Amino acid sequence: MDANFITVMMWTTIIVVLIFDYTNGFHDASNIIGSIIASRAMTPIQSVIVVATFELLGPLLAGTAVANTIGKFITFNDIPANISIVVVLWGMFGAIFWNLLTWWFGLPSSSSHALVGGLIGAVVVAAGADHVVWGFAKFWSTGKLEGVAKVVLSLIISPILGFVFGYMFNSLVGFMLRGATPKANNWLKRFQYISAASLAFSHGSNDAQKSMGIVTLCLVLGGAMQKFEVPFWVVMACALCITLGILSGGWRIVRTIGFGIYKVRPQHAFSAQLTAGTLIFGAAIWGAPVSTTHIASTAIMGVGSSDRPKAVRWAKASEIVSTWIITIPGSGAVSALTYWIFATLAY
Repeated sequence: MDANFITVMMWTTIIVVLIFDYTNGFHDASNIIGSIIASRAMTPIQSVIVVATFELLGPLLAGTAVANTIGKFITFNDIPANISIVVVLWGMFGAIFWNLLTWWFGLPSSSSHALVGGLIGAVVVAAGADHVVWGFAKFWSTGKLEGVAKVVLSLIISPILGFVFGYMFNSLVGFMLRGATPKANNWLKRFQYISAASLAFSHGSNDAQKSMGIVTLCLVLGGAMQKFEVPFWVVMACALCITLGILSGGWRIVRTIGFGIYKVRPQHAFSAQLTAGTLIFGAAIWGAPVSTTHIASTAIMGVGSSDRPKAVRWAKASEIVSTWIITIPGSGAVSALTYWIFATLAY
């Protein structure tokens, strides 16, 4: 296969990954901005500036543990470079399509789920399921997490922790504020500059790394690098793209996160932001590519449940959960179908 073709495909795929990184930013902007807007702690412009600033710093300062996890859950050892690059390309198309589809309908689905599903779908159709590092058998036999098992377990556990910790933290804040006057809301709004900044930082530190991992994988497959090691320019490029996405704002989903689950007030917003930020950053350090959408949504559900369970819009919550469940198979089906069509026409 002509080396120039492989190089062109490598850079084309990298550009598509950066586009996905951008869609991840505007899709997930709602996770951070929604509760800020709903509690009226900041204006939309103020919230976007604060969030974008710390979103940019997250991937620059938090290391590459998540990138290493994402970049190594599929293997291309015996697949020609031209096929490998095309597989990644169509996997990313599946993820982008799913992000845009759920954004259009205002559903806070997981970009992490879409990314994992898209890549798995394309790889399975192109090369077979044995080229996916599933990791489930190894987990049951040794207790060691790797590959898809580590990704999926992180995605399952993280929303549960979001709900539990949101419930507990809001209960603690409510206990501390018992007997407080309405003036306490002014302080809670000011504290959101800190909690929202921490959530934005943690979001950038986790989500941008997913794209870093795929870009680095493309560089290795294309022969531009000999081993998997994330270069600084990749860190910077992914940080800038996800930040630009945040600046664009996912306003359709902001309404769902900020107003569709629970009537968020300053105390609730502060509790949810601090809960989500702590969990997401902890996952980034561990190398677990969690869904920030899941954690932010369930944190609000937990906060609302600790305050007034009947006021939580459980119908909307169940709609969100249904979207989570179908995202991996949905994005996987899209990428598998598009790769099959491409392969049929090309070969």
